[in-house]
Amino acid sequence: MIKFFAHLNTITRHRHKVMRLCFKLGLYRQGLTHDLSKYSPAEFIPGVKYFQGNRSPQAREREIFGYSAAWLHHKGRNKHHFEYWAEASCSAFIFIRMPAKYFGEMVCDRIAASKIYMGDNYDDGKPLEYFNKNTHLDGMNEQTRRDLQYFLTMLSEHGEDYMFCRLRQFIRERMREEREAKKLNKGK
Repeated sequence: MIKFFAHLNTITRHRHKVMRLCFKLGLYRQGLTHDLSKYSPAEFIPGVKYFQGNRSPQAREREIFGYSAAWLHHKGRNKHHFEYWAEASCSAFIFIRMPAKYFGEMVCDRIAASKIYMGDNYDDGKPLEYFNKNTHLDGMNEQTRRDLQYFLTMLSEHGEDYMFCRLRQFIRERMREEREAKKLNKGK
């Protein structure tokens, strides 16, 4: 029963941190709907079972079984994970650049996860450190990787306020480009 409430508390605190960070970027819908699938039985039950408090329960599930069923469920429903944007064709995988609003949510997610799991040991360099040590780049679009590394480096070197100001501008510009590209494609 202790793990139940500890896991519930962890995912709820994480959601609230992501929500606040997304709101800084003007990503209100992403903030409000972030990680709702974590409350579904497919993700919540393994989350309780493999809860450790200092890292994702999915990491423990992966150590035991070689994969995480909860993660497979999660990444297939949450567009802020770069793995969502991999498409299998007949002969290969195509790695799609993440749309701006989901990219922004991913940055917020990584910062919030670092804050939750690291607690008082968090500093603005931790999300970049985690990215460099633990992010398996298989399946990440090259431009998405460069953008993510750029903003996490900026966070590490200049702090959260500076990085969020630049990220907000980046997202606005990219969303404008994405809207224009959609209009052009409709005209064809």
